[in-house]
Amino acid sequence: MEDVVRSLGLLTLGTRLKRIGERLQAQTQAVIEAEGVADIPASHLPVLAALQRLGPLTVGDIALALGVRQPGVTRQLGKLQEAGLVEARQSAGDLRLRTIELTEAGQRQVAHARQHSWPAIEAAVAEACAPHGTALLAQLTALEEALEALPLLARVNRHKLATEEPHASA
Repeated sequence: MEDVVRSLGLLTLGTRLKRIGERLQAQTQAVIEAEGVADIPASHLPVLAALQRLGPLTVGDIALALGVRQPGVTRQLGKLQEAGLVEARQSAGDLRLRTIELTEAGQRQVAHARQHSWPAIEAAVAEACAPHGTALLAQLTALEEALEALPLLARVNRHKLATEEPHASA
């Protein structure tokens, strides 16, 4: 059967990237489970990695560091808190803000993952992307920056203006 998403090319790039992302996350989950790293979704690992790399952060700062929306981060943090991997503390400077940090169990999970599964996952993805991995990452960065600079709707409107026939003056 025809892969319609693939055959539509750039028109369905977002759907195709989402499909690839979901496949990568599912396969990453299989590796994590095989390695016994954690009983959490692979999609939560970037939150743990951000906290490990950057230290305690507010929910908004985590969302900013990951380039995702805050409600999604809040849901993930709830699950990570239930699992005992993160904890929230009231910010001393502003009681409205909660600072999220790794618990000791969270630190152990991240250390275990960094040692056992993350290098294997990264190597496997690099192999799957070979020989274009570095170029692919550069292209994704360029696409993200281009969409940040000028969203699709603005590009469509600009294209429409450029292709409209000038109105005849009376």
